Amino acid sequence: MMQAMPMSMPSQSENPETGDAGKYGRGQTGLPSVSGSPKSARHVSLVSITALLMLFGTGCVSQGDFLRLQERVAESHARDSNAPDPFARIAQLSSDVDSLREEVRDLQGELELARKEAADALAEVRQTRSVIAEGAAASNASAEQDQAEAQAAAEATAAEAGPETARDQELASYQEALELWRGDNYKGCIDRFTSFLQAYPKSGYADDAAYWLADCTYKNDEFKRAVVRFNAVVSVYPDSPKAPDALYRQGESLLKLGPKFHEAARTVFKNVQKEYPDSKRATEAAEQLERLGAG
Repeated sequence: MMQAMPMSMPSQSENPETGDAGKYGRGQTGLPSVSGSPKSARHVSLVSITALLMLFGTGCVSQGDFLRLQERVAESHARDSNAPDPFARIAQLSSDVDSLREEVRDLQGELELARKEAADALAEVRQTRSVIAEGAAASNASAEQDQAEAQAAAEATAAEAGPETARDQELASYQEALELWRGDNYKGCIDRFTSFLQAYPKSGYADDAAYWLADCTYKNDEFKRAVVRFNAVVSVYPDSPKAPDALYRQGESLLKLGPKFHEAARTVFKNVQKEYPDSKRATEAAEQLERLGAG
């Protein structure tokens, strides 16, 4: 008798149809098989496509994996010609992903631009505040030193001369500075009124001299310094007839510095109405506030 030959059976790790080794029925790409019934294949393929599109948009799936899946879907679709073409859906999903990427890039660009503009504006405001503070400090320090020297010289001169001669000199010095103001010689006016205030700080003309000094500074287009000098008139001589004018003119000086100082100007004009409500400048301050609008 002939001995029966053992019949070899296909191992579980081999595909009976192709003989390809592939555990769990998957190829080397790790993509799911789309064999089986057409309906089941379409369902698996569309789920796989959607998942891969999401991963592809984040860079987690290679272009090769995506193309291989497309080929398998095409094979499945060829076996069922009555099924709707899945590539229309693929194209739409791909287009949606591209649109979302473009929108994200645009939003990121707008955000960076807004951050830069805000940082630049903040830096400019800080720089302006620093310039005003430094200018005021330097002006005050220099004025105090010059005033002390001029006062000492004036006292020495007054001690040598009689009372009438000292008053005549004081008036003559004030009138000389005022003539320069009338002649629109603003630099000369600034120098003479500065010297007058240093020599005669307790003069009966001191409040007027301080006001004309600030006015000459304003007309010489030194608006930041004019803000400081008009403020000095109000601070040192609050009861002077020139005080309402000086406070109002401080607001005008702030307006000359540009829109960034409009809020400060609005505050000054409100102070004119509050501190000097019966003055002519209070009415003019109300008109300025109306032009500036609500704040």
